[in-house]
Amino acid sequence: MRSSESYAELLKLGRPLIQTGEAAARLQLSLSSASHLLASLEKEGLVRRIRRGLWALQPSPEPFSVPPYLTAPYPAYVSFWSALARHGMIEQIPRSISVASTDRARRAPTTLGIYAIHHLAPELFDGYSGDQLSGYLATPEKALFDAVYLRAPAGGRLYLPELTLPENFDADNQLAGWLGRIARPRLQTLVARGLSTALNQ
Repeated sequence: MRSSESYAELLKLGRPLIQTGEAAARLQLSLSSASHLLASLEKEGLVRRIRRGLWALQPSPEPFSVPPYLTAPYPAYVSFWSALARHGMIEQIPRSISVASTDRARRAPTTLGIYAIHHLAPELFDGYSGDQLSGYLATPEKALFDAVYLRAPAGGRLYLPELTLPENFDADNQLAGWLGRIARPRLQTLVARGLSTALNQ
């Protein structure tokens, strides 16, 4: 099978990123042969290696589409400072892409940059939208909540002097709803205090 035909077969998987093993299964190749084929497709400018065993089926993938593939089988979405910046709520562009997941916390280097994966309790994993191609992004309210929630247990203060809220920012309903999902009263108090400080800086 020619490389162009192999590439067409991989596109039929219907996902922006694939594992080497998935390519091997789709094309009925060994892992070694599939890896060599993907490397050849990258040289042709058709795919891009994201990290070992993970490939984007286009040379310039949307960086926000990558997180669920880094945390699989656990879900993930872009949040915290990266989402605040994407929503135009802060001016500074974060150096790494901040990710919320039910997976363990860690840093994941890739060819697109470093992804900082932060753990969220399952009951707080929500408040995002998107799709496989564009990626999953926290709403403005959830991005701010997540950022405060991340700092609160250690007593850290979220300093956002340039915070700009969108016109339809729903502090009363959305933030109150997320606060209500925090099981520990002490943590709920700390996050509520942090949100109040962030909103009134």
